[in-house]
Amino acid sequence: MGRYTELHSFVLVAQKGSFAAAAMSEGVTPAMLGRRLDSLEKRLGVKLMHRSTRGLHLTELGEQLLERARGLLRDFDEIEADISASGAMVKGNLQVSAPASFGRLHVAPHALDFHRKFPHLKLAFNLTDSVIDLVSEGYDMSIRIGGVTDPNYVAVKLFSNHRVVCGTPEYFAKFGTPRTLEELANHNCLAFTLQGGQQRGWTFQRDGKPVALKVSGNMACNDGELLFSWMRQGLGLGWRSTWEIRKELASGELVTVLDDYALPDYDIMAVYPQQRFLPAKVRYFIDYLRSIYQSAGYWGR
Repeated sequence: MGRYTELHSFVLVAQKGSFAAAAMSEGVTPAMLGRRLDSLEKRLGVKLMHRSTRGLHLTELGEQLLERARGLLRDFDEIEADISASGAMVKGNLQVSAPASFGRLHVAPHALDFHRKFPHLKLAFNLTDSVIDLVSEGYDMSIRIGGVTDPNYVAVKLFSNHRVVCGTPEYFAKFGTPRTLEELANHNCLAFTLQGGQQRGWTFQRDGKPVALKVSGNMACNDGELLFSWMRQGLGLGWRSTWEIRKELASGELVTVLDDYALPDYDIMAVYPQQRFLPAKVRYFIDYLRSIYQSAGYWGR
């Protein structure tokens, strides 16, 4: 039994939390994974995982091995992918996370054409507005809107984007137009409730420095499309990305306010874990999306 297979199975079981879930993902039986873990523990001479009817629990040494094994397996896969790429073949699995609405409109629709270019590559997408831990959850990359502050990640700009406060002309006619950031306190602000969303406040720039302003309203949601719908119905103000509201701004259905305080950029980014070797599958997908997003007329379609 190969050392790679044993380590891979150990990491998979630890990440999935059970032999059954890991076996389903791997396409083998739970008993097979159990034998691989037994072999690994026997070879190392230590206990890595406690198994009981209540679940799985890593030992202290198991935690240490898990952290290091992830890096080793990632390096192995990256080297293999780069060698394959040099031979004009990209294969394996590409796991991508993206914001729900953006992913449905601007990531998933381009998957088929990308797959035609690289038919030996398996694609998997998780479209969610939650912030995903790419390393612990096994993702190769993600698409994110806005800045990335984690030093363990690399962010590549795909296209320019801005975040603006906006609403319908009918809303402003009824409730007035805010002229300063402080006046937002007098308005019904519709905000995200997810981790990494807008519960920290809407972010602006004043005197060249970022300012996070807490907002409040009578409706909040963890779904960006529903918030967008509420705003278009005139129920409140939204803090939206320009990629999302271009058509509505052009038609006059929505108008922006407080533009002088808007952040200079809140770009569409491709994000991947810091690593010595960037897998060809990740590099090609980033280049592919960037070429689409920067093509003339794309965002006006």
